[in-house]
Amino acid sequence: MLNNQSLSWQTIALHWITGLAFIGVFALGLYMGELTPETGKFQMMGIHKSLGALILIVALIRIVWRLKEGALPPASPVAAWQDKLAKAIHGILMLATLAMPVSGIAMSVGGGRGVDIFGWQFIAKGDEIVWLQELGGAIHGLSVNIIIAALVLHIAGAIKHQIVDKDSTISRMVGRAS
Repeated sequence: MLNNQSLSWQTIALHWITGLAFIGVFALGLYMGELTPETGKFQMMGIHKSLGALILIVALIRIVWRLKEGALPPASPVAAWQDKLAKAIHGILMLATLAMPVSGIAMSVGGGRGVDIFGWQFIAKGDEIVWLQELGGAIHGLSVNIIIAALVLHIAGAIKHQIVDKDSTISRMVGRAS
């Protein structure tokens, strides 16, 4: 039996804002890896950090909203392993929207650089804290492949639900539940 229950506009908006912004900042981070100081790496890094901090704020709002609203009901019955995999992937992606910006902030603070959002400083520059910078860098760097895999599985699962299961999963997430 299909669950055609509409999702709230807040759930839909927070999903797409967080997801698309995260993918954009993630792509910018990968692009920055190819740049040098001469080709604008530090300018891009400022934008990357600012957007990452904003994503952290939106992600926190999304998680609070998710706790308030509860877990989204599946659009159709699935095997227990698929349900567990879907919950794990959603959990990894929600954790990533917190871990990546927090680890980036840790790298900046640990490097003594402070943190600002488009010039508005909310953590002042200070002394270097080497272990914090290294921990942040390790989390930020080692998470990349896990996040890419989780995102690919998330998108593949949504497409599978929409096309194979025909349960309108994507339609629900764009506000067109039937």
